[in-house]
Amino acid sequence: MKKILTRILTGLILLAVTPAWPDDKSKDQERLKTCGTVLKEILDIPDDIPRDLLDKADCVVIFPTVLKAAFIVGGSYGRGAMTCRKGQNFAGPWGAPTMMALEGGSFGFQLGGQATDFVLLVMNDRGANGILSSNVKLGADASAAAGPIGRNASAETDVTLRSEILSYSRARGLFAGISLAGSTIRPDNEANERIYGRKIPAKEIVLPGTMRVPLSARQLISTLDAKTPKHKS
Repeated sequence: MKKILTRILTGLILLAVTPAWPDDKSKDQERLKTCGTVLKEILDIPDDIPRDLLDKADCVVIFPTVLKAAFIVGGSYGRGAMTCRKGQNFAGPWGAPTMMALEGGSFGFQLGGQATDFVLLVMNDRGANGILSSNVKLGADASAAAGPIGRNASAETDVTLRSEILSYSRARGLFAGISLAGSTIRPDNEANERIYGRKIPAKEIVLPGTMRVPLSARQLISTLDAKTPKHKS
């Protein structure tokens, strides 16, 4: 009996320390696909994100299917991806994405319990470089605001001109600007390693513009290339 228990215990230990990369990588790839699907659905509706704001964005961040149930003290998070325009001054086509994590904040309790999609527009290079470098607390390290909606909404309002990041949410088919102030976003370096096969900083994925777009992210990138091919400063 003692030998049997020892074998069982040894097996459990081996199971616990065995890397779960294949399964985790599949989840990361599926997350990228979901980011593309969510963004296409949102951008296919003209009354959601104003086109002139999208054209002025340097980067777009998508966090699909964030659940209120995940938002507990010290453990709230969502996972998604961020892609930026390639080239100097973010003037080129959209490039390979970095995986991202969303943590903390009180917005989880505003959502009524349903799964919610978040889309963030990063409006300048300071916001983009900050997010790609480290943890950024919205409203403190980077100015952030709920994004305006509607095809006639202006990109020249005080809020949009002052904010480095504009945020939106979609839940049960309802789309709206939402404040994510107090939450933190950061690169998900472990997920990036699984997607790209090696440790690589988020900045090196996004800014040089030389990284090949993963197959699972092609809908995400092709949607942005079709909807907003040129940057308008």
